[in-house]
Parts: sequence; C-alpha cells; structure tokens
Amino acid sequence: MKKIISALVLGAFAIGSVFAAKAKVKTTDVKLGVVGSIYEELWAPAKKALKEQGINLKIVQFSDYVTPNNALSNGDIDLNAFQHRIFLENDAGSHNYDVKLIGNTFIIPLNLYSVKVKSVSELKKGSVVAIPNDVTNGGRAIKVLAAAGLITLKKEAGFNPTVNDISSNNSGIVIRELAANTIPAALKDVDAAIVNGNYALDFGIKTESAIFKDTSVSEKAYWNLIAARGKDLKDSKKVEVYKKVVKAFQTAETEKVFNETYGGYFIKEGWDIDEF
Repeated sequence: MKKIISALVLGAFAIGSVFAAKAKVKTTDVKLGVVGSIYEELWAPAKKALKEQGINLKIVQFSDYVTPNNALSNGDIDLNAFQHRIFLENDAGSHNYDVKLIGNTFIIPLNLYSVKVKSVSELKKGSVVAIPNDVTNGGRAIKVLAAAGLITLKKEAGFNPTVNDISSNNSGIVIRELAANTIPAALKDVDAAIVNGNYALDFGIKTESAIFKDTSVSEKAYWNLIAARGKDLKDSKKVEVYKKVVKAFQTAETEKVFNETYGGYFIKEGWDIDEF
C-alpha cells in the first residue's frame, strides 16, 4: 500500500511539474503590418508554426501604403511586410524612417486591366488609364505602359520614371494618377488601369484577365520584403525572434499557398539570402 501511495504521489508531482513547465513558457507577441486581406492567408502557415515556438504573430491591417513604414518607425508595430525594395528605399529616404530589410518574401506582377476593352490595341486617343500615384509603383506602372507600347520614355529616364519622362504618347491615352488602394474601385470609371497585385486579389481581379502583363517581374528591386526597425536590430533577443519569423514564412507551406490558393500569382524570391 505504501508503494502504491508513493507511486501516486510521485505521479502527481510529475504531472504538476509538466504543467508548471508549460506555464513558464513565455509567449512573445509580434505585430506585423500588412496591406490587404490576402496577407492573412499568405502568413497563415507561418503564424501556425510560430505559435508552436511561443511567438504570437498578430497581423495588423493598413488600408494604404503611406502608414505602415511610419507605424514601424514609431514602434507601433514590430515588423511590416507589404512593400518591395525600391518602395522602402524611397519611402524611408524621404521620411528618414529607421526601417531596414530583414528578409525577402515574393514578387508580384503589376498588370494592366480593363472592364471596357479586351486588348491594348483598343485603347485610343482620349482613353483614360489610371496608375498608382506613389513614386515607386507609379514609376513601375509607367514602365509597364511603355512595355505595352502605349508610350515611349526618354533615353535619360531613370529607374523610376515619372510622366515627365514620357517622350511620346502616340496612342493618345490620358494618364490619371490615383491612390493605389482606390484604383480597383475606379476601374469601371476609366478605360484601363494598372492595379497593384494585393489590391487586384482583394477585389477578385484575376491575373488572367489582364490586357497586358507586367514584364518587370525579374527585377530584384521589385522583390517584396519583411522590414524591421533599425533600432530593434541592435537587440539580440528581438533579432532572434525576427529571424524565426522570416524563417517561418520562407517554407514549402507558404509556397503551397502561392501556387494552390493563388495560382502562382506570387513568386518566391530571395529565400536563400540571409538579410540580417
């Protein structure tokens, strides 16, 4: 009887120790800023994997491209994942944001869509074509219009051209610059529009419906990324957590979402590069 009682006591102690050990596991919250509901699905595999590592990844939605870097620089969020390299370079440079690249995610096309015409050749003099009004996506959009043969750019035009870099507009289109997040809703009011990939997906605009597909997807400057505050990268504990976040995203499970949920609309890039 004494042996049985001792065994029960030891068993209870062991179980109590297990629960105590579990209770001591500290959960780390990481706020990740994104733009567009699609990121909820893109980050779902990573979020699940991180939870098992004691990291609670909280997705924070923003409605535009203006605020996420400001929020990150101010410490309102811990990381963001909504922009490509050239956008970060311009936005951080213009506002003196302390925001740094820590990992690569994917590249997505910036296509030309229309609900009024079925091909680029149907766009004529006076046709209104909307493009994003922010510097980097606007520059990329202008290059898409040039690749489509609608305009010609000056030889001296830089990597990020503006409407002032257009040397000829033989098609006669009228370029209207609008906030990127408003363009999908405005598509019915213009003849065609360059729509950012995340907004196209949010509005159910399928890539196969594009009247011209982006040819700049091979350019490294357009790789999307994960960013952190430079100040936080001096904290070894935070760096350790952020490395886990990057690693959790760059997996076969995430790529499966790219291919099976979004039909290859997202293309992984730079996963073999350690950006820390």
